[in-house]
Amino acid sequence: MTQRVARSTAAPINRWQVAVSGVVMQVILGTVYAWSVFKTPIMKELGWSNTEVGLAFTLVILFIGLSAAFGGRFVDQAGARKVATIAALLFGAGTLLAGLALVLESKWLLWLGYGIIGGIGNGLGYITPVAVLVRWFPDKRGFITGLAVMGFGFGAAIMGQIAPLVMPALGLANTFFAFGVLFLLVLLWASRNLENPPAGWQAPAPAKPAAKANPVGRALDLSAALGTAQFYILWAIMFINITAGISLISNLSPMAQAQVGLTAVTAGTLVFITSIFNGLGRIFWAALSDRIGRRTVFIILLASQIPLLIALPGVGSPVLFAVICCYILSCYGGGFATMPAFAADTFGTASMGSIYGKILLAWGAAGVVGPMLMEFVQNRTGAFSTALYIGAGLLAVGLLLALAYRPPAPAR
Repeated sequence: MTQRVARSTAAPINRWQVAVSGVVMQVILGTVYAWSVFKTPIMKELGWSNTEVGLAFTLVILFIGLSAAFGGRFVDQAGARKVATIAALLFGAGTLLAGLALVLESKWLLWLGYGIIGGIGNGLGYITPVAVLVRWFPDKRGFITGLAVMGFGFGAAIMGQIAPLVMPALGLANTFFAFGVLFLLVLLWASRNLENPPAGWQAPAPAKPAAKANPVGRALDLSAALGTAQFYILWAIMFINITAGISLISNLSPMAQAQVGLTAVTAGTLVFITSIFNGLGRIFWAALSDRIGRRTVFIILLASQIPLLIALPGVGSPVLFAVICCYILSCYGGGFATMPAFAADTFGTASMGSIYGKILLAWGAAGVVGPMLMEFVQNRTGAFSTALYIGAGLLAVGLLLALAYRPPAPAR
């Protein structure tokens, strides 16, 4: 059912226009995960170290998490369109400053521009479509948030294919200038349609099966949500699922080369394929959660990964190795996509930006813990197997938490 409502300007808006704009914004923002394609060219052209260039990516991920966590309340208070516009300006400016940093050969400007300014813009942009779309689509919360964050997953895959073709033609700095202008224009266009439903707007009633699968809890603000056990259960489940997945993502190529004998090129192809499954898993698992429930989906995600992580170090077949990695990465993406709807069902949508922003702190924490765990164990043992076993143990804890979860009392 298509819903049209009036903007403040009285121009009609279709809720699917909002959805398309949200997906487009997420695709652009997801390009940050393709930073590795720029890393070696920057090191070769400017003579910077791996650590110096990598710090730009570390900073952007850090500030994505921080700005999403603490900027979510602005979506609730200032309005989604304003926040999306600010996000567009900051992320576009950050990309342009990265190009200027390469021209000036300034590492500090790269860290400030792309890492901090771009990261803040990216985090504000990430939380905005998620917070808005659960309000427009109460009847399809899982599907619509899965669709939105699927865009973020695909952004890296798309950029990873396009950037290597553009850099030889334009040069390194000009590539960032070109993408900066493109990102700015597209994000500003997308921001025009990212608005919350106006007061009094009546959404379609959720289908009965979805309502039974996903009972809606009390409408809580951030302070009240932080006083519930459910908030910390959701945070911990999010942290654990991301830690397990990002541990594999951060070392997938060297693992594939060392364990099953893939070449660097073939391992790169595997990384691309698993990125596709990361994106597809976001919409598959989130849409499934509309039918069977968010808790049930997380139980499946967590339980099914445990034996796979335990078995993965002993796999010698490249095909089986790839299949297992694709599935684990689909679960990683599925957790990202299902959690916004889980949070909306638990706490309501009135303070979605504030509440889900705080849950996203689990992303930033897992982004540090997962890769560091893999590096520490690999340096100590010379293999990744122990880290994967630890990941399986964490998933078992997450499974117990998912089994223990009970929704709050239904809204009256």
